[in-house]
Amino acid sequence: MRFLTANPSYLQVTPLALVILLFLLFPVATIVIVSFWDYNAYQLLPDFIFENYEFLLTSSVTLSAYLKTFFFAITTWVITLTLGFTVAYYLAFYIRSPLLQGVLFVLCTVPFLTSNIIRMISWIPLLGRNGLVNSTLQEINLIDAPIEWLLYSDFAVVLAFVHLYTLFMVVPIFNSMMRIDRNLIEASIDAGASAFQTIFQVVVPLCKSGIAIGSIFVVTLVMGDFITVSLMSGGLSASVGVLIRNEISLLQYPAAAAGAVVLLITVLIMLSIMFRFINIKKEL
Repeated sequence: MRFLTANPSYLQVTPLALVILLFLLFPVATIVIVSFWDYNAYQLLPDFIFENYEFLLTSSVTLSAYLKTFFFAITTWVITLTLGFTVAYYLAFYIRSPLLQGVLFVLCTVPFLTSNIIRMISWIPLLGRNGLVNSTLQEINLIDAPIEWLLYSDFAVVLAFVHLYTLFMVVPIFNSMMRIDRNLIEASIDAGASAFQTIFQVVVPLCKSGIAIGSIFVVTLVMGDFITVSLMSGGLSASVGVLIRNEISLLQYPAAAAGAVVLLITVLIMLSIMFRFINIKKEL
């Protein structure tokens, strides 16, 4: 206590440090400890074994789940980045009125006022075998039979991810674009640069922080998701999150904890690679 009184800066950060310790570090440490425990059908057995990690890292099912998860994450990231950058660019550089900018931005957020589950379920009447899309295409004679892969497929999973997480890419990129000096855009055009050259050589480098923040949100959310994959694939696709959820439902908590630790390490590695290309502190 005397040390804190003599060092007021430590006193100021103590409440935040305690919150981080209690609600972040302690739960993570608990998961790491439990991941080394043993278990049977009825109880957890405190121990220090590596069988949970050994099974996890040598299982073909785990490898397949990680490959599928990476596929979902990368595909969703590419699509949301393209859509998010396009929407943000239009709002930042083509809409001159701040009031209209605000109105359009709010319209982008309207779908996010409802539950994720409701937004996912809303695709089922559209994409189902007898849904609106298939019925319309059959009525205008573009197809003879319903398209099966529109629902309960990887396509449906990626579509739901894009629907759910595009706004997480729009917001940070839009904020970065609004801080760009418009004189730089005019100077690029006056120097003879085309629209694409201006975008890729002026706008994109100045939006790196927004792109990085949006990418962090999208990648981390997709990597840990299990509800979207289960619902939109109809149980036909598995991700790492689905495997962990299944182990928890079977009361295999140590195995689920080991899967969570490996997933956390994987996400941290992906983020560290991203941070090597973009210094967010410097950009912000």
